[in-house]
Amino acid sequence: MTWRRLRVLLQHLPPESATMTAIRNSMSDEELDAQADAGEPEKGRWSQTEQLLALLADRVAQLQYTLICVNTEKKSQRPEVPEPIRRPGAKPRKKKTAPMSDAAAERLFLLINGGAA
Repeated sequence: MTWRRLRVLLQHLPPESATMTAIRNSMSDEELDAQADAGEPEKGRWSQTEQLLALLADRVAQLQYTLICVNTEKKSQRPEVPEPIRRPGAKPRKKKTAPMSDAAAERLFLLINGGAA
């Protein structure tokens, strides 16, 4: 087999193949960003079917969460918002933390400095 033939075979592997996935898993974040900017969906790690299944699972989880929230009287009993299924090549979402209020900061300051008594 010639090198050219090997290259052609590798280039035409399906996106969800183990070889293509291994190649993409070894890419740096910069290389992944460059591919995303180039708009080459055929070089994605998952096939379109897998992407659609993940989207469907996310939507069902969101509907389930909404149904539970609508039928729960107390906010304290509500579950956490469901996280979407992680897609290959995408970083997990960073959780947003609310800034501490002035009253909470003052109380924490008092507790740290022995004002808990």
